[in-house]
Amino acid sequence: MIGIIDYKAGNGPSVLSAVAHLGYKAELVNTPERVLQMTHIIMPGVGSAGATMESLKELGLIDAIKTAVLENKVPFLGVCVGMQILFDHSEEDDADCLGFLPGQVVKFDREKVRVPQMGWNKVTFSENMGYKAEDDYFYFVNSYYVVPEDKSHIWGTADYGGLFTAAVCKGNIYGTQFHIEKSAKAGLSLLNGFLSLKGGRL
Repeated sequence: MIGIIDYKAGNGPSVLSAVAHLGYKAELVNTPERVLQMTHIIMPGVGSAGATMESLKELGLIDAIKTAVLENKVPFLGVCVGMQILFDHSEEDDADCLGFLPGQVVKFDREKVRVPQMGWNKVTFSENMGYKAEDDYFYFVNSYYVVPEDKSHIWGTADYGGLFTAAVCKGNIYGTQFHIEKSAKAGLSLLNGFLSLKGGRL
């Protein structure tokens, strides 16, 4: 069963519809018990890093997510803010995040580009990591972007006033700054690749 974290501030229903469209069984989950029963976990993203972390704390989900992802090695996909909170700290709300990957989340320079970035942008993926993903255009809505401390975790890049990290991967942990559920055929293809991964708790 695919678990989509329902933390009241995300766009879980849209991601749920995309997963169902691909023919997979999925549900919105908001209890530690259900999180630990999932074969795959998706953390959707809408809103700020601070509000997202606060919601996860209030729901008591942080320890369950850490156990599932770091110990049980369940495939995890963070989308937009869901990817940003994988890192140590975000400038947005001065928020401490999950710390699954070393690095920081910083804001785009308003003097160089329009903030937020809104619209389609081409993502170029590394061929030597993660599962196979095709270079294509994906839909972004973001004012912040991640700066991984370990460059080997960068799975995909895009250009917005300079190259920035658009996707990350480390083992069973994946993240996309773009919205897979709003990225038409390219997004569904990438999502299907993730859902096809064998889970750690089958």
